[in-house]
Amino acid sequence: MLIRRLPESLVNRIAAGEVVERPAAAVKELVENALDAGATRVDVVLRDGGQTLIRVTDNGRGMSRDELLLAIERHATSKLPDEDLWNIQSFGFRGEALPSIASVSRMMIASRGQGCDEAWQVTIDGGEVSDPKPSSLAQGTQVEVRDLFFATPARLKFLKTVRTENDYAREAVERLAMAHSNVDFTWQEDDKRPIRFAAQGQNLLEGDETLKRRLADIIGDEFVDNAVLVNATREGLSITGYTGLPTHHKPTARAQYLFVNGRPVRDKILLSAVRGAYGDVLPSGRYPMLALFLTVPPREVDVNVHPTKAEVRFRDSSLVRGLIVTSIRKALEQAGQYTTSTLAPQALHMLRVEGGASAAYAQGFSDAQARQAPLHWSATSSGNAAAVYAEMPHLMAEAPLSARPAGVVTEMPHTVGRLGAAVAQIHGTFIVAQTTDSVVIVDQHAAHERIVYEKMKQALETQGIKRQILLIPEVVEMDQPSAARVVSRAGQLAELGLVIEAFGDNTVLVREIPALLGKADVKTLLKDLAEEFAEYEDSHGLRDRLEAVCSTMACHGSVRAGRALNADEMNALLRQMEQTANSGQCNHGRPTYVELKRVDLEKLFDRR
Repeated sequence: MLIRRLPESLVNRIAAGEVVERPAAAVKELVENALDAGATRVDVVLRDGGQTLIRVTDNGRGMSRDELLLAIERHATSKLPDEDLWNIQSFGFRGEALPSIASVSRMMIASRGQGCDEAWQVTIDGGEVSDPKPSSLAQGTQVEVRDLFFATPARLKFLKTVRTENDYAREAVERLAMAHSNVDFTWQEDDKRPIRFAAQGQNLLEGDETLKRRLADIIGDEFVDNAVLVNATREGLSITGYTGLPTHHKPTARAQYLFVNGRPVRDKILLSAVRGAYGDVLPSGRYPMLALFLTVPPREVDVNVHPTKAEVRFRDSSLVRGLIVTSIRKALEQAGQYTTSTLAPQALHMLRVEGGASAAYAQGFSDAQARQAPLHWSATSSGNAAAVYAEMPHLMAEAPLSARPAGVVTEMPHTVGRLGAAVAQIHGTFIVAQTTDSVVIVDQHAAHERIVYEKMKQALETQGIKRQILLIPEVVEMDQPSAARVVSRAGQLAELGLVIEAFGDNTVLVREIPALLGKADVKTLLKDLAEEFAEYEDSHGLRDRLEAVCSTMACHGSVRAGRALNADEMNALLRQMEQTANSGQCNHGRPTYVELKRVDLEKLFDRR
C-alpha cells in the first residue's frame, strides 16, 4: 500500500484516544485551561457522567474572535511564549486538548477576551467547525461538550456506570481545587445541589494557612484532625502539605494526593517514596492518607512525558525521593506518640451497654440466670449503663473483695508526662494510666516492641552494620546488565554490610553479608537488588530487609502479653514511649494506646 497522509479529523481522533480516555479526562483538561487563563471562579456541570453534557465556565482572560478559531486547531497554544519545553509553568502546552475533545463530541466554545466589546462563539460537530457568531457572555470562557464519544462509539463500551464516571470527574476537579485555594470552584452533577469549594485566599503553593481549610472541605475534617504538617526544603526543592498519622489508614492508595508544581500526578517515584517513609509504621496492605505539594524548579522536572501529563521525570530522582522520605518521617517523629483520634470514639461506642442483665430481668429471668446473662455491646445504645447497675445492686454487694477496683489514683504526680501515671494492669496485657483529663489504655507488648525497634534502628545508624564473613564466598550468576548494575553500586552496598566484587562479566562474588540477615538467600537477595536498580536509580531493598529483621527481633525481645508489671515498670514504659519516635503504633502498624477523654467518659455515664 502507498504511504499517505491521514486526514486531520482522524489524526485528532487518534490523539483523543490518548488525551481523553474518559469524561473525567475532558473535565480535567478544560478546568486546567481555565486555571491557565487566570480564572478565580470555575463552574463545572455534568450530566449522565459527562456523556450527555460537560460544561465548564470560568472568568479568566478569555479569547478574541481570532484566538477562538486558533484555539481549536491542533498544536495551537498560548502557553509556550519562548518555545522552551524546559521552562513550562502552565498546565497545558501541547495544544491538543480542545481539538481532541472536539473531534469526538459536539462542542460549543463561547468566549470574551479582556478589553473586547463582545463575545463570540463557535461550534464543532465531530471535528467540523462552524463560522464564529456573536454571543452573550461576560469576560471569560464557557465550553460545552455534548454527546462525548458519539464519533467513536467503541469507546462508550469501555465507560463505567454513571456514578463511577461522576466520581472520577469530581476527583479530578477536587485535586485541582486542593492546589488552588484562591479559586472558587462549583461542582454540579445532574440535578443535584451544587457543591462549592469557596476561595480561601492566597494560592496554597505560596504558603498560606488556608491549606487546612481547603483540605478539610475536600477530604474531610477527619483527615485534618489526624494529619501532621510536612514542611521542608532541600537544594532548591520544597515540600509542604499534610500527611496522615500511621494509625489513620485506608485499604487503597486513592486518598494519596501528590502534586508537582501544582500539577496532580501519579508518579511511581513519589509513590515509592511514600511507601518507604511509612514502611515500618503501617499495617501490611494499608495505605496512608496525604496531600503533599512538591515545588521543583521547572528545569529540574520534565512534564512532557505523556499526553495526560500525569507522569513526570525528575533530573535528580534520588534528591526528590530523599526529601519526601525524610520530611514525612520527621513530621511523624515530631508528632511524638500521637495516635489517631478516631480510636477513642470507636472504643466509647463499644462501651455502651445494650440489653444484658437489665434486659434479662425485663424478660422475667431469675436472679441466678440474670447474673449469667451476657452483655451485648452496641454503638446505637443510648448509654444506659447507670440504669443497668441501678437494677442490679446485689452484683457489686456480692462481688469478692479481690474483684473490686484497687490502686485508685486520687492525686496526679507532678512528674508525669503526656501519657500520665500508671494506675493498674489488666489481664497482664494492658496498662491503664491516668492523666489530668483522660484515661490512657496501653498495649504493653506493642508499645515496648516499638521502643526496642527504634533503639535497634538507631544503633544501625550510629554504630554501623556488623558484617558476617562467608567461609566460602557465594558466586551469583546473572545476566551481564544486572551484574553491572549491582557491581556499580558496590560501595553503597558495602555501607549496608553487603560486600561484593565482580567475578567476570555476568558473575558477582559475595564475600560478606549483614550479620542481622543470618542464613540469608544471597542469590535471591542480589537478583532482587539488581531488579530494583533497574527500576529505580537507588535501591532501598537491602535496608528494608535489615529493618524487617530488626522488627522481628524487637517483636521477640519485647515485654510479652501476660507478663505482670509493677507500678515502677509500667511508669518506666510510659516514659520511654513519650521519648520514642512513632510510639503511637507498633512495628506492624497497630495502635499502641487509646486515649479516652474525661469529658467523653462523663457523657458515657450521662454526667453531661
